[in-house]
Amino acid sequence: MVRVTITIGKDTLRRARLRARAEGTSVSAAVRAFLERYVRSDSVPDDAVIDLLRLARMSRAKSGPRSWDRDELHER
Repeated sequence: MVRVTITIGKDTLRRARLRARAEGTSVSAAVRAFLERYVRSDSVPDDAVIDLLRLARMSRAKSGPRSWDRDELHER
């Protein structure tokens, strides 16, 4: 692994340390996990997105011209 230096505010670091301690981890581990998710998110969709796209392709629902106008939609 390589070390990376970042600059953040003192209050942000203090709060990050408190949260990491409460979660039983370290700020370094939290930043590492965030960066791993960050680089994966652009290239590989997560399982929920893959499932949603699969279900959308299987759906028989169709979209067509709108059959109502704003006034009809909000009619009481």
